[in-house]
Amino acid sequence: MKYIPIYKILLVRDGIQKAETKIVTSPVDAYQVFKDFIGTPDREHFVVMLLDTRNQIVGLNAVSVGSINATVVHPRETFKSAILIGAAAIIIAHNHPSGDPAPSSEDLSLSTRLIKCGELVGIPILDHLIIGDDRYISLKEKGLI
Repeated sequence: MKYIPIYKILLVRDGIQKAETKIVTSPVDAYQVFKDFIGTPDREHFVVMLLDTRNQIVGLNAVSVGSINATVVHPRETFKSAILIGAAAIIIAHNHPSGDPAPSSEDLSLSTRLIKCGELVGIPILDHLIIGDDRYISLKEKGLI
């Protein structure tokens, strides 16, 4: 006789963060929340903001922590928390420890890939922010996505 494992999927709250607003109406709103969540680390962090249908923030998730100039990001991990929490949309962000938020070609191709995945699962990516020294670039504002 063979045995098949049975799983239960859980979403666990790992902490809380204070924020000036819970509703994202512009990239600067998202930047303020991401900036506090990521901090000023010496390695790249890729994070996801989970939103409801009114663009109210329902959670944040650290997807990946990498090296000083790269991090591994996979669509499966990017959308996992959004699917589990039932998010209507997400905003993604990562930092550049160098301080320069200019997007690389890898950043742009990653955005395109994740946007396509979001379309498939029905969770749109509203923006991708790249955070540097007390500044950011919104790929949506720049017309890059």
